[in-house]
Amino acid sequence: MRKFLCAVLSLAVCFSLSACKSNPETEQTSSLESVITVAETVSSEAEAVPEPEPEAVPNFTVKLSFVGDMILACQQDNTTAGSFNEYANKYPSSYFLEKVKHIFEDDDFTIANLENVLTDRPLTEIYKDYSPAFWFKSKTSNIDILSSASVEGVTLNNNHINDYSAEGVSDTIAAVTNSGIDYGTAEKIMYFEKSGFKIAVVCVGLWSTWSVTPALAKLEEAKMQSDYQVMLFHGGTEKLHSPEDWKINAAHTFVDNGADLVVGGHPHVLQPREIYNGVEIVYSIGNFCYGGARHPENRTVIYQMELTVGENNQLKASSSNIIPCYVYTGSVNNYQPAVVEEANVKQKILDFMDGKCDSPI
Repeated sequence: MRKFLCAVLSLAVCFSLSACKSNPETEQTSSLESVITVAETVSSEAEAVPEPEPEAVPNFTVKLSFVGDMILACQQDNTTAGSFNEYANKYPSSYFLEKVKHIFEDDDFTIANLENVLTDRPLTEIYKDYSPAFWFKSKTSNIDILSSASVEGVTLNNNHINDYSAEGVSDTIAAVTNSGIDYGTAEKIMYFEKSGFKIAVVCVGLWSTWSVTPALAKLEEAKMQSDYQVMLFHGGTEKLHSPEDWKINAAHTFVDNGADLVVGGHPHVLQPREIYNGVEIVYSIGNFCYGGARHPENRTVIYQMELTVGENNQLKASSSNIIPCYVYTGSVNNYQPAVVEEANVKQKILDFMDGKCDSPI
Protein backbone atom coordinates (compact mmCIF):
# COMPACT_ATOMS: atom_id res chain seq x y z
CA MET A 1 0.00 0.00 0.00
CA ARG A 2 2.89 2.37 0.83
CA LYS A 3 4.49 1.71 -2.58
CA PHE A 4 1.19 2.43 -4.29
CA LEU A 5 0.79 5.75 -2.52
CA CYS A 6 4.34 6.76 -3.36
CA ALA A 7 3.70 6.01 -7.00
CA VAL A 8 0.55 8.10 -7.00
CA LEU A 9 2.29 11.02 -5.33
CA SER A 10 5.21 10.80 -7.75
CA LEU A 11 2.77 10.95 -10.61
CA ALA A 12 1.21 13.99 -8.99
CA VAL A 13 4.54 15.75 -8.69
CA CYS A 14 5.43 15.02 -12.31
CA PHE A 15 2.09 16.25 -13.49
CA SER A 16 2.47 19.42 -11.51
CA LEU A 17 5.96 20.11 -12.90
CA SER A 18 4.73 19.60 -16.41
CA ALA A 19 1.90 21.96 -15.75
CA CYS A 20 4.34 24.63 -14.57
CA LYS A 21 5.71 25.03 -18.08
CA SER A 22 2.48 26.20 -19.60
CA ASN A 23 -0.12 26.97 -16.84
CA PRO A 24 -0.47 29.79 -14.33
CA GLU A 25 0.39 29.23 -10.67
CA THR A 26 -3.26 28.76 -9.69
CA GLU A 27 -3.70 25.95 -12.16
CA GLN A 28 -0.60 24.21 -10.82
CA THR A 29 -1.97 24.24 -7.27
CA SER A 30 -5.38 23.06 -8.38
CA SER A 31 -3.97 20.13 -10.34
CA LEU A 32 -1.78 18.99 -7.47
CA GLU A 33 -4.62 19.16 -4.94
CA SER A 34 -6.86 17.19 -7.27
CA VAL A 35 -4.36 14.37 -7.62
CA ILE A 36 -3.68 14.25 -3.86
CA THR A 37 -7.42 14.05 -3.23
CA VAL A 38 -7.61 11.08 -5.59
CA ALA A 39 -4.72 9.43 -3.78
CA GLU A 40 -6.34 9.94 -0.39
CA THR A 41 -9.63 8.52 -1.67
CA VAL A 42 -7.91 5.42 -3.05
CA SER A 43 -6.01 4.96 0.21
CA SER A 44 -9.18 5.35 2.30
CA GLU A 45 -11.14 2.85 0.25
CA ALA A 46 -8.27 0.35 0.25
CA GLU A 47 -7.74 0.51 4.02
CA ALA A 48 -11.42 0.53 5.09
CA VAL A 49 -12.37 -2.65 7.00
CA PRO A 50 -16.07 -3.41 7.41
CA GLU A 51 -17.19 -3.33 11.05
CA PRO A 52 -18.31 -6.77 12.29
CA GLU A 53 -21.97 -7.26 12.98
CA PRO A 54 -22.66 -7.21 16.74
CA GLU A 55 -23.02 -10.69 18.14
CA ALA A 56 -26.54 -11.65 19.13
CA VAL A 57 -26.93 -11.98 22.87
CA PRO A 58 -27.86 -15.61 23.59
CA ASN A 59 -31.01 -16.30 25.55
CA PHE A 60 -30.65 -17.81 29.00
CA THR A 61 -33.11 -19.33 31.42
CA VAL A 62 -33.83 -18.87 35.10
CA LYS A 63 -35.67 -21.67 36.89
CA LEU A 64 -37.45 -20.99 40.20
CA SER A 65 -38.90 -23.66 42.50
CA PHE A 66 -41.42 -22.91 45.25
CA VAL A 67 -42.38 -25.32 48.02
CA GLY A 68 -44.88 -24.93 50.83
CA ASP A 69 -44.84 -24.85 54.60
CA MET A 70 -41.67 -26.19 56.19
CA ILE A 71 -42.12 -26.79 59.92
CA LEU A 72 -38.75 -28.23 60.91
CA ALA A 73 -39.89 -28.57 64.51
CA CYS A 74 -42.81 -29.76 66.58
CA GLN A 75 -45.16 -28.40 69.21
CA GLN A 76 -43.23 -26.58 71.96
CA ASP A 77 -39.96 -28.29 71.03
CA ASN A 78 -41.02 -31.69 72.38
CA THR A 79 -39.00 -34.78 71.50
CA THR A 80 -41.59 -37.53 71.97
CA ALA A 81 -41.33 -40.73 69.95
CA GLY A 82 -42.21 -40.17 66.31
CA SER A 83 -41.96 -36.38 66.54
CA PHE A 84 -40.00 -34.30 64.07
CA ASN A 85 -37.47 -33.40 66.74
CA GLU A 86 -36.89 -37.07 67.54
CA TYR A 87 -36.21 -37.71 63.83
CA ALA A 88 -33.87 -34.68 63.71
CA ASN A 89 -31.90 -36.08 66.62
CA LYS A 90 -31.76 -39.56 65.06
CA TYR A 91 -31.13 -38.88 61.35
CA PRO A 92 -28.66 -36.67 59.47
CA SER A 93 -29.92 -33.39 58.04
CA SER A 94 -29.76 -34.85 54.52
CA TYR A 95 -32.45 -37.44 55.36
CA PHE A 96 -35.45 -35.11 55.21
CA LEU A 97 -35.20 -33.77 51.65
CA GLU A 98 -33.09 -36.50 50.07
CA LYS A 99 -35.89 -37.59 47.73
CA VAL A 100 -36.37 -34.12 46.23
CA LYS A 101 -32.86 -32.70 46.49
CA HIS A 102 -32.09 -33.51 42.85
CA ILE A 103 -34.91 -31.20 41.75
CA PHE A 104 -33.66 -28.33 43.89
CA GLU A 105 -30.12 -28.82 42.62
CA ASP A 106 -31.35 -28.70 39.03
CA ASP A 107 -33.01 -25.28 39.37
CA ASP A 108 -31.43 -21.87 39.94
CA PHE A 109 -33.28 -20.86 43.10
CA THR A 110 -35.47 -22.86 45.51
CA ILE A 111 -37.69 -20.86 47.89
CA ALA A 112 -39.66 -22.23 50.86
CA ASN A 113 -41.77 -21.04 53.78
CA LEU A 114 -39.87 -21.65 57.03
CA GLU A 115 -42.60 -21.70 59.66
CA ASN A 116 -40.85 -22.27 62.96
CA VAL A 117 -38.37 -20.62 65.27
CA LEU A 118 -34.76 -21.82 65.30
CA THR A 119 -33.03 -21.24 68.62
CA ASP A 120 -30.76 -23.01 71.07
CA ARG A 121 -32.00 -20.94 74.00
CA PRO A 122 -34.79 -21.94 76.43
CA LEU A 123 -37.09 -19.14 75.30
CA THR A 124 -40.62 -18.71 76.62
CA GLU A 125 -43.66 -18.90 74.31
CA ILE A 126 -45.67 -15.77 73.69
CA TYR A 127 -49.23 -15.64 74.98
CA LYS A 128 -51.98 -16.66 72.52
CA ASP A 129 -55.60 -15.94 73.36
CA TYR A 130 -57.14 -18.69 71.25
CA SER A 131 -57.36 -22.46 71.24
CA PRO A 132 -55.99 -24.68 69.92
CA ALA A 133 -52.73 -22.77 69.85
CA PHE A 134 -49.35 -23.97 68.62
CA TRP A 135 -45.77 -22.87 69.16
CA PHE A 136 -43.05 -24.34 66.97
CA LYS A 137 -39.32 -24.24 67.66
CA SER A 138 -36.28 -26.44 67.29
CA LYS A 139 -32.49 -26.34 67.41
CA THR A 140 -30.65 -23.98 65.06
CA SER A 141 -28.80 -26.85 63.34
CA ASN A 142 -32.09 -27.86 61.70
CA ILE A 143 -31.42 -25.14 59.14
CA ASP A 144 -28.92 -27.62 57.66
CA ILE A 145 -31.94 -29.57 56.37
CA LEU A 146 -32.50 -26.76 53.89
CA SER A 147 -28.95 -25.67 53.13
CA SER A 148 -27.83 -29.25 52.45
CA ALA A 149 -30.65 -29.66 49.90
CA SER A 150 -29.91 -26.56 47.81
CA VAL A 151 -32.63 -24.28 49.18
CA GLU A 152 -31.58 -20.68 48.50
CA GLY A 153 -34.30 -18.63 50.16
CA VAL A 154 -37.00 -18.74 52.85
CA THR A 155 -39.86 -16.47 53.74
CA LEU A 156 -40.22 -15.76 57.45
CA ASN A 157 -43.40 -13.72 57.01
CA ASN A 158 -45.78 -16.20 58.63
CA ASN A 159 -47.82 -16.67 61.79
CA HIS A 160 -45.23 -18.74 63.71
CA ILE A 161 -42.06 -16.69 63.35
CA ASN A 162 -43.06 -14.71 66.49
CA ASP A 163 -43.91 -17.77 68.63
CA TYR A 164 -40.95 -17.05 70.93
CA SER A 165 -40.96 -13.25 70.81
CA ALA A 166 -38.34 -10.98 69.27
CA GLU A 167 -35.53 -13.12 70.64
CA GLY A 168 -36.79 -16.10 68.69
CA VAL A 169 -37.01 -14.01 65.52
CA SER A 170 -33.45 -12.79 66.02
CA ASP A 171 -32.09 -16.31 66.60
CA THR A 172 -33.92 -17.62 63.54
CA ILE A 173 -32.57 -14.88 61.27
CA ALA A 174 -29.06 -15.51 62.58
CA ALA A 175 -29.33 -19.26 61.92
CA VAL A 176 -30.67 -18.71 58.40
CA THR A 177 -28.07 -16.08 57.55
CA ASN A 178 -25.17 -18.14 58.91
CA SER A 179 -26.25 -21.06 56.72
CA GLY A 180 -25.90 -18.95 53.57
CA ILE A 181 -29.64 -18.91 52.87
CA ASP A 182 -31.39 -15.63 52.12
CA TYR A 183 -34.62 -14.67 53.88
CA GLY A 184 -37.57 -12.36 53.37
CA THR A 185 -39.83 -10.62 55.88
CA ALA A 186 -42.52 -7.97 55.73
CA GLU A 187 -39.71 -5.40 55.69
CA LYS A 188 -37.05 -7.26 53.69
CA ILE A 189 -37.46 -8.23 50.02
CA MET A 190 -35.43 -11.17 48.74
CA TYR A 191 -33.48 -10.60 45.54
CA PHE A 192 -31.98 -13.30 43.34
CA GLU A 193 -29.83 -12.56 40.30
CA LYS A 194 -28.59 -14.55 37.32
CA SER A 195 -26.56 -13.06 34.44
CA GLY A 196 -27.76 -9.59 35.39
CA PHE A 197 -31.45 -10.53 35.49
CA LYS A 198 -32.82 -9.66 38.94
CA ILE A 199 -35.82 -11.35 40.57
CA ALA A 200 -37.60 -9.89 43.59
CA VAL A 201 -39.55 -12.08 46.00
CA VAL A 202 -41.88 -9.92 48.08
CA CYS A 203 -42.91 -11.82 51.23
CA VAL A 204 -46.42 -10.83 52.23
CA GLY A 205 -48.70 -11.63 55.15
CA LEU A 206 -52.20 -11.77 53.70
CA TRP A 207 -54.82 -12.01 56.44
CA SER A 208 -57.56 -9.72 55.15
CA THR A 209 -58.08 -6.88 52.72
CA TRP A 210 -56.14 -4.50 54.99
CA SER A 211 -52.98 -6.48 54.18
CA VAL A 212 -53.11 -5.42 50.52
CA THR A 213 -52.02 -1.77 50.84
CA PRO A 214 -48.68 -2.40 52.62
CA ALA A 215 -48.04 -5.32 50.25
CA LEU A 216 -48.49 -3.03 47.24
CA ALA A 217 -46.00 -0.56 48.71
CA LYS A 218 -43.36 -3.32 48.87
CA LEU A 219 -44.24 -4.37 45.32
CA GLU A 220 -43.57 -0.82 44.11
CA GLU A 221 -40.23 -0.88 45.90
CA ALA A 222 -39.35 -4.19 44.24
CA LYS A 223 -40.30 -2.91 40.78
CA MET A 224 -37.71 -0.16 41.08
CA GLN A 225 -34.91 -2.65 41.75
CA SER A 226 -35.69 -5.80 39.76
CA ASP A 227 -36.74 -7.18 36.40
CA TYR A 228 -39.30 -9.72 37.66
CA GLN A 229 -41.50 -9.56 40.76
CA VAL A 230 -42.97 -12.48 42.72
CA MET A 231 -45.57 -11.93 45.44
CA LEU A 232 -45.12 -14.80 47.93
CA PHE A 233 -47.99 -14.53 50.39
CA HIS A 234 -49.00 -16.34 53.58
CA GLY A 235 -52.59 -16.23 54.72
CA GLY A 236 -56.20 -17.32 54.39
CA THR A 237 -58.24 -19.98 56.12
CA GLU A 238 -56.69 -23.33 57.00
CA LYS A 239 -57.85 -26.65 55.51
CA LEU A 240 -59.85 -25.08 52.65
CA HIS A 241 -59.23 -26.45 49.17
CA SER A 242 -60.53 -23.29 47.50
CA PRO A 243 -59.47 -19.68 48.14
CA GLU A 244 -61.82 -17.17 49.70
CA ASP A 245 -63.21 -14.38 47.52
CA TRP A 246 -61.26 -11.67 49.35
CA LYS A 247 -58.02 -13.59 48.80
CA ILE A 248 -58.77 -13.96 45.09
CA ASN A 249 -59.42 -10.22 44.86
CA ALA A 250 -56.17 -9.48 46.69
CA ALA A 251 -54.14 -11.69 44.35
CA HIS A 252 -55.81 -10.03 41.33
CA THR A 253 -54.88 -6.64 42.76
CA PHE A 254 -51.24 -7.71 42.96
CA VAL A 255 -51.34 -8.65 39.28
CA ASP A 256 -53.13 -5.44 38.32
CA ASN A 257 -50.29 -3.54 39.98
CA GLY A 258 -47.51 -5.31 38.12
CA ALA A 259 -46.75 -8.61 39.88
CA ASP A 260 -45.36 -11.20 37.47
CA LEU A 261 -46.19 -14.24 39.62
CA VAL A 262 -48.26 -14.82 42.78
CA VAL A 263 -47.72 -17.85 45.05
CA GLY A 264 -49.50 -18.49 48.35
CA GLY A 265 -49.41 -20.69 51.43
CA HIS A 266 -50.76 -21.22 54.97
CA PRO A 267 -53.93 -23.36 54.48
CA HIS A 268 -51.77 -26.53 54.91
CA VAL A 269 -53.55 -28.03 51.90
CA LEU A 270 -53.36 -27.40 48.18
CA GLN A 271 -55.48 -24.78 46.44
CA PRO A 272 -55.76 -24.47 42.65
CA ARG A 273 -53.83 -22.41 40.15
CA GLU A 274 -55.41 -19.60 38.15
CA ILE A 275 -54.19 -17.59 35.17
CA TYR A 276 -55.38 -14.00 35.51
CA ASN A 277 -54.50 -11.43 32.82
CA GLY A 278 -51.70 -13.72 31.66
CA VAL A 279 -50.17 -14.08 35.14
CA GLU A 280 -50.17 -17.32 37.14
CA ILE A 281 -51.55 -17.36 40.66
CA VAL A 282 -51.20 -20.42 42.91
CA TYR A 283 -53.39 -19.85 45.94
CA SER A 284 -51.77 -22.49 48.15
CA ILE A 285 -48.93 -24.93 47.58
CA GLY A 286 -49.72 -26.76 50.83
CA ASN A 287 -47.27 -28.33 53.28
CA PHE A 288 -43.92 -29.75 52.34
CA CYS A 289 -41.56 -31.01 55.03
CA TYR A 290 -44.06 -30.66 57.82
CA GLY A 291 -43.38 -31.40 61.48
CA GLY A 292 -46.68 -29.97 62.68
CA ALA A 293 -48.77 -33.18 62.53
CA ARG A 294 -48.39 -36.94 62.27
CA HIS A 295 -51.10 -37.27 59.58
CA PRO A 296 -51.22 -34.10 57.48
CA GLU A 297 -52.99 -34.22 54.14
CA ASN A 298 -50.55 -36.19 52.04
CA ARG A 299 -50.53 -34.20 48.80
CA THR A 300 -48.34 -31.28 47.81
CA VAL A 301 -46.45 -29.87 44.82
CA ILE A 302 -43.17 -28.34 43.79
CA TYR A 303 -44.24 -25.37 41.71
CA GLN A 304 -41.70 -24.24 39.13
CA MET A 305 -41.46 -21.23 36.85
CA GLU A 306 -38.83 -21.11 34.09
CA LEU A 307 -38.07 -17.72 32.56
CA THR A 308 -36.38 -17.18 29.20
CA VAL A 309 -34.42 -13.94 29.14
CA GLY A 310 -33.02 -12.19 26.08
CA GLU A 311 -31.06 -9.06 25.23
CA ASN A 312 -31.16 -6.16 27.71
CA ASN A 313 -32.69 -8.47 30.31
CA GLN A 314 -35.98 -8.59 28.43
CA LEU A 315 -38.28 -11.42 29.49
CA LYS A 316 -39.07 -13.32 26.30
CA ALA A 317 -41.10 -16.27 27.60
CA SER A 318 -42.16 -18.08 30.77
CA SER A 319 -43.28 -21.64 31.39
CA SER A 320 -44.59 -23.24 34.57
CA ASN A 321 -44.28 -26.82 35.75
CA ILE A 322 -46.12 -28.56 38.59
CA ILE A 323 -44.42 -31.57 40.17
CA PRO A 324 -46.91 -33.56 42.30
CA CYS A 325 -45.43 -34.80 45.57
CA TYR A 326 -46.30 -36.64 48.75
CA VAL A 327 -45.76 -34.80 52.03
CA TYR A 328 -44.54 -38.07 53.55
CA THR A 329 -43.85 -41.58 52.31
CA GLY A 330 -44.73 -43.84 55.23
CA SER A 331 -48.01 -44.92 56.81
CA VAL A 332 -47.49 -42.01 59.19
CA ASN A 333 -45.51 -38.82 58.73
CA ASN A 334 -41.83 -39.65 58.30
CA TYR A 335 -41.07 -36.01 57.36
CA GLN A 336 -39.70 -37.02 53.98
CA PRO A 337 -41.54 -35.54 50.96
CA ALA A 338 -41.14 -37.38 47.65
CA VAL A 339 -42.22 -37.07 44.03
CA VAL A 340 -45.42 -38.97 43.17
CA GLU A 341 -44.68 -41.82 40.75
CA GLU A 342 -48.16 -43.35 40.34
CA ALA A 343 -49.75 -41.98 37.17
CA ASN A 344 -53.30 -41.86 38.54
CA VAL A 345 -52.32 -40.05 41.74
CA LYS A 346 -50.18 -37.60 39.80
CA GLN A 347 -52.98 -36.85 37.34
CA LYS A 348 -55.48 -36.26 40.14
CA ILE A 349 -53.22 -33.63 41.67
CA LEU A 350 -52.62 -31.95 38.31
CA ASP A 351 -56.34 -31.92 37.55
CA PHE A 352 -57.03 -30.36 40.93
CA MET A 353 -54.41 -27.67 40.45
CA ASP A 354 -56.05 -26.75 37.13
CA GLY A 355 -59.51 -26.60 38.69
CA LYS A 356 -60.84 -29.76 37.06
CA CYS A 357 -61.84 -31.47 40.33
CA ASP A 358 -62.63 -30.48 43.90
CA SER A 359 -59.94 -32.39 45.80
CA PRO A 360 -56.37 -33.58 45.11
CA ILE A 361 -57.01 -36.82 47.02
